[in-house]
Amino acid sequence: MNLAIVGCGNIAGPYSKDIKNHPSMNLVGFSDIDVSRAEAFAKEHGGKAYASLEEVLADESVDVVVNLTIFQAHYEVIKRALLAGKHVYSEKPLALVYAEAKELVALAKEKGLYLGGAPITFLGEAQQSAMKYIQDGKLGQVRVVYAEVNHGRIESWHPNPAPFYAVGPNLDVGVYPLALVTALFGPAKRLTAFATTLSPNRVTKEGKPFTIEAPDFYVVNIEFPEGQLVRLTTNFYVSGFTRQGEGLEFHGDKGSLHLESWFMANSLLHYADFGKEYTPLEPFKPSNVGLDWAVGLQDFTDSIRANKPSRVTGDHAAHVVEILEATNTSVKTGKSVELASTFTVPASIF
Repeated sequence: MNLAIVGCGNIAGPYSKDIKNHPSMNLVGFSDIDVSRAEAFAKEHGGKAYASLEEVLADESVDVVVNLTIFQAHYEVIKRALLAGKHVYSEKPLALVYAEAKELVALAKEKGLYLGGAPITFLGEAQQSAMKYIQDGKLGQVRVVYAEVNHGRIESWHPNPAPFYAVGPNLDVGVYPLALVTALFGPAKRLTAFATTLSPNRVTKEGKPFTIEAPDFYVVNIEFPEGQLVRLTTNFYVSGFTRQGEGLEFHGDKGSLHLESWFMANSLLHYADFGKEYTPLEPFKPSNVGLDWAVGLQDFTDSIRANKPSRVTGDHAAHVVEILEATNTSVKTGKSVELASTFTVPASIF
């Protein structure tokens, strides 16, 4: 299938390289509000540089628009692409507010088009192995999940940290474990959240002071219909090298499973019977790479060609947006928030 990337920022590079490793997908071109960036990507990766989004949407050879624009542009780009009759795969989040995400899902269905988006790291071999062990009953009834996102201080590595702090750690990186636990347990039913700003006064790598006003620390308790409770902690303060790391611990009646990373497909797995120490657990299938940015696109385009349901859906992405929005509502009101959206749990890759 023919793909066109819209938005030529940092993430477009890994996407472009990994798409080339999948022969069934053909990257035909690039678009960006800065045409020179689209031209640079076309020169490096092949294809054409489109002069505008309108030109992409007018190109009848383009089957799928891959939306890699900034968060604030996701809704507009996706809507325009769907209205033009294009299938759309978008980076996270699908939209910044749930009403818009819901609208996009309804529009895709009305047009008979496929809509899906990141995060898709739940498709990784290690993540799918963890999910299968749990579904097969190795842990017994899972009742508690600890999800950790200790993402460090953005200014320590990124030259422009302000946009990250504007959206906060929950929206930027909390979405990864959220996509995984919902892919495993299905739609969440209720949540209660707390947030604060741990360190408002920051300094860039160049020594320029800046102040953040949005929360940089969240704790969210998420309840699922079958009784599982997920405690999600996200922050832009604690290093990922903390002992708690950036992973997931699933605790059941029989034992516990530790997935070291919710991001890397070659993450280590450990298992422990209740009251015992963790020991290594083999994945059902090892991964040769840490992350293939195109793995979700592969599933998405394969499904379009075969006219079958994709594991990567707009319904799932919209549910994650509802969780993000409900989290902020709970923080502001101090009350629990009920969740209403639903989606079909994606099939296992094994």
